[in-house]
Amino acid sequence: MGEVDLVNRDPNDLNSFARSLFEDTLGEPEGTHSIDCLWTNSSKCYNGGKKCCYLCLSTIMGLPAALCWGWMFAVLSFEMIWCFTPMVRFYKIELSAFKVLIKACVSVLCEPCCESCGKCLGNMKLSKG
Repeated sequence: MGEVDLVNRDPNDLNSFARSLFEDTLGEPEGTHSIDCLWTNSSKCYNGGKKCCYLCLSTIMGLPAALCWGWMFAVLSFEMIWCFTPMVRFYKIELSAFKVLIKACVSVLCEPCCESCGKCLGNMKLSKG
């Protein structure tokens, strides 16, 4: 496991949908502008409040959330490795005999009919009426 990148914390762009800059959230259309100092201070309040709230929540809940997600992915990995993959392999082997039987039945029962229909309908010519 390598070092954690403290600058680019989303290198795979997992949370691009969660970007919430002031400019992406609030906007005043042309002809409907508040006074400049209100707009400037609104931006500062938005960014400051968002940062403060996020820091508080991530400080209090970050480690427990990371631990829970680690457990959940460990359980998921365990299920995939020790339960689902062997079960799928078991059923592939178990049902391979039925595959041969079904293939033979389709070959004997359906193939002659389909071949006959193909020969009959293959000589048809369509024309615009």
